Amino acid sequence: MVVKIKVRNISFAYDSIEALKDVTFEVKKEILGIIGPNGSGKTTLLKCIAGVLKSEGAILIDDMQINMLDRKEIAKKMGVVPQATIITFPLTVLDIVLMGRNPYKKKLEFITEQDIKIAENAMKATGIYHLAHRLVTELSGGELQKVIIARALAQEPEILLLDEPTSHLDVSHQLEILGFIKKLAIEKELTVIAVFHDLNLAANFCDKLMLLNKGKIFAIGNVEEVITSENIRKVYNVNVEIIKHPVTKKPNVILISPAKD
Repeated sequence: MVVKIKVRNISFAYDSIEALKDVTFEVKKEILGIIGPNGSGKTTLLKCIAGVLKSEGAILIDDMQINMLDRKEIAKKMGVVPQATIITFPLTVLDIVLMGRNPYKKKLEFITEQDIKIAENAMKATGIYHLAHRLVTELSGGELQKVIIARALAQEPEILLLDEPTSHLDVSHQLEILGFIKKLAIEKELTVIAVFHDLNLAANFCDKLMLLNKGKIFAIGNVEEVITSENIRKVYNVNVEIIKHPVTKKPNVILISPAKD
């Protein structure tokens, strides 16, 4: 399988505080989940991959260094779904999704019929086509999250970056959102990198996991290799029991007690 993203020895610091330290990994056409405690560098790593933060080291997309690409070229390759999106202007769902076509437009260039068709396909793929002319200020949290994902899909990317895509959603919407992201990843052969706070959602949804701790990769590999009682105890400082999910057969975490040093 072709490697889509190569991250080579990247480090990043906020002023004098080191957030990432010598991080190296590769991602193919698969779903990679990034997990770890608060402050471990998950969102920072995602922003470095997206080119929002300038890190030391090298990040390559299709063997091209990201720092050699301009913002529009990056946006054609990667769609980004941020952790939380607040839209206060009375724009329609279609208006928001069409913003995903901006990387393909020159300054003051008008939206074309082709752009509208691509946006409509993105809305159909995310199940929100019937909401096209609704104001986004009238949507539920789950519906708005689908709109933001549809906007990313309208960029026609090969890579999706998602920062806690199910945060602030109730349980049913969490499962729905992750289910159709996985379906889209398979149908469109996308490379997906997603940050998770919930270990069990990450384990059940992802092909592979990366466990970060204090800005370094503590473990990376198949879900079964990363979600172990020893790894969780060492990184999160809690005692856990690992059970097999009855449907996905993936390892899931049951919290037992704080770990004693």
